[in-house]
Amino acid sequence: MLYSPAFMKLKDLNAIITGGSQGLGKVIAEHYLREGANIVLCARSENELNATRAELAANFPSQKVLAKACDVSSETQVNDLVAFGLRELGSLDILVLNAGIYGPMGPTESVNLDEWRRAIDINLFGVLLPCRAVIPHFKKAGRGKIVVLSGGGATNPLPNISSYAASKAAVVRLMETLALELQPHHIDVNAIAPGALATRLVDEVLAAGPEKVGVAFFDKNKQWKEKGATSLDLGAGLAVYLASAESDGITGRLISAQWDPWAKLAEHRDELAKSDIYCLRRIVPEDRGKKWNDQ
Repeated sequence: MLYSPAFMKLKDLNAIITGGSQGLGKVIAEHYLREGANIVLCARSENELNATRAELAANFPSQKVLAKACDVSSETQVNDLVAFGLRELGSLDILVLNAGIYGPMGPTESVNLDEWRRAIDINLFGVLLPCRAVIPHFKKAGRGKIVVLSGGGATNPLPNISSYAASKAAVVRLMETLALELQPHHIDVNAIAPGALATRLVDEVLAAGPEKVGVAFFDKNKQWKEKGATSLDLGAGLAVYLASAESDGITGRLISAQWDPWAKLAEHRDELAKSDIYCLRRIVPEDRGKKWNDQ
């Protein structure tokens, strides 16, 4: 399909995409380039990152496709990444935070504590640190888009993968908090629930086995691997929407790529701003038709 420059949703915008060498991050990069953006990819594996950069640069010769190895849990490396992006592209408009790992799998009381902390470092600090580095530039520009990739565990418990679940819940609350802080500066911050994806994380669950992750979760991942899961294009499409002018003013939301009518969210912009729809909130008895206080 040919794209007319007049209809490119991200034409001439500049984005950093973490965890961009494979899986959903790579597909988001492809969608951003297709919509006219210039991108900086980062990942820990330099060889894989450079191969992805070369492939995308060949497919999208009109855009700038840059790459820099970076551990998103390292403040120094993250600051170097953002400085690189600003130096090479001149400005930054979009930050996509996709880097993440499952961490140790098994009963919480017996998994390796260093690995548990490492998952928090990558999944939570890997969101916090790039935000801290980019926000001053977004504030100076008076605009910006931050897109966070959420995951399983953000809204439901995830037995035997507790560091991942805890970090993803924390990431969503961080997103909501940043959205309120940055709203006066016209910086939108949202999170994407991409659905069940047949990526390397599924392979890690299958390699761990049912004795570590539980039979039910193992069987789900086996089914996703064999019969297919949510299309990566859905999450990437939502990432384009949340980075584009179409979503201006929509902020502080956790949006499902698979189940929510995100393509029409602009029609409900005012309603969203006055509600807690697509937010993490405590459920009280009255929310379920119970009146315990009257008993």
